[in-house]
Amino acid sequence: MPVLNRIAGYAAEMTGWRRHLHQHPELGYDCHETAAFIAARLAEFGVDEIHPGIAKTGLVAILNGQGPGGTIGLRADMDALPMVEVTGLPHASTIPGRMHACGHDGHVTMLLGAAKYLAETRNFSGRVALIFQPAEEDGGGGEVMVREGIMDRFGIDQVYGLHNEPAIAFGMFHSTPGALAAAVDTLHVTVRGQGGHGATPHVCVDPIVAALAMIAAVQTILSRNLDAAAQAVISVTQVNAGSASNIIPEAASFVATIRSFDGAVQAMFKRRLSEIVEGTALAYGVQAEMVYEAGYPATVNHAANAAFATDIAREIAGPDAVNDDCPRKMWSEDFSYMLQARPGAFLLLGQGAGPGLHNPGYDFNDEVAPVGASFFARLVERAQPLALGGGKD
Repeated sequence: MPVLNRIAGYAAEMTGWRRHLHQHPELGYDCHETAAFIAARLAEFGVDEIHPGIAKTGLVAILNGQGPGGTIGLRADMDALPMVEVTGLPHASTIPGRMHACGHDGHVTMLLGAAKYLAETRNFSGRVALIFQPAEEDGGGGEVMVREGIMDRFGIDQVYGLHNEPAIAFGMFHSTPGALAAAVDTLHVTVRGQGGHGATPHVCVDPIVAALAMIAAVQTILSRNLDAAAQAVISVTQVNAGSASNIIPEAASFVATIRSFDGAVQAMFKRRLSEIVEGTALAYGVQAEMVYEAGYPATVNHAANAAFATDIAREIAGPDAVNDDCPRKMWSEDFSYMLQARPGAFLLLGQGAGPGLHNPGYDFNDEVAPVGASFFARLVERAQPLALGGGKD
């Protein structure tokens, strides 16, 4: 696998960075120590500018190339998950109840490796904007960074991101033009009736029966309102009611997650869910409150950028190690906001067999970090080449 020679030489150092980050996970927007660690490494590399405090703890660093040109953005997310790690590894999390179970420690490491190489070689024109983002897992840090103006402030013309994937063979890249990851919305429904003794339901208004009727009807949206060729998921993930076996409660509630790839499908879901909740409430004589929370939009790759990025991936991984028409993923990703703001692409990088993402036994595969760093570095060199070519590996 043609990992760039100089980046291959960083492998041990990159492993050290990654394991330090893994031992010190931070959540959401509170990535203060993570951002400080990143800024210290970037200063050591000699980047030209470091701009901290974006989206609270996010930062953007600028590398100037040799000669005029555009600005390419490269993004890594920084935050961990509120989970207890069970790996038992020497570099396991030192903070109870937190762990890097999605590999964001590895994403930071790959971008730092690329930054070190690019700072040394400067084998590109224009500028590189290194984007280190908090709160991908919860909070939409990508949206906040865009809203705080990073694209205009730093003149970013195009933007790219990587995510590790244990379900993909080591060193393989997957991507696709168009939607890669789903939009995610959340439905909250509270049903209020009239409680009473379980022995006398005829003098009560049972919210449980009404809530269950709504849940059953919700499942028909996929089979009866959605084109069979479309892709979407509705899963009821929480149902809450009652306190004792002989009491009909005053209220019941349920929560559902809704995954889709198309704005028209999202709008149809919201409309049908409202009709089902309102109509069922009327039929059962209950009051119902529905809250529909729009979450991250679909992650939609721009076709030309996705084709370019997968060509770079072939250069790094080989022609047989790239799937440029991979199946869509039902999970969500807030890099979507950056792709709404600028052309670009998001790719998945296989790290081989092992526990999946968000699993308490997961650990990022350090051997894949030089692969991702090489991809980022070569992407910059090919997107913004020097006028006379050349450069060093």
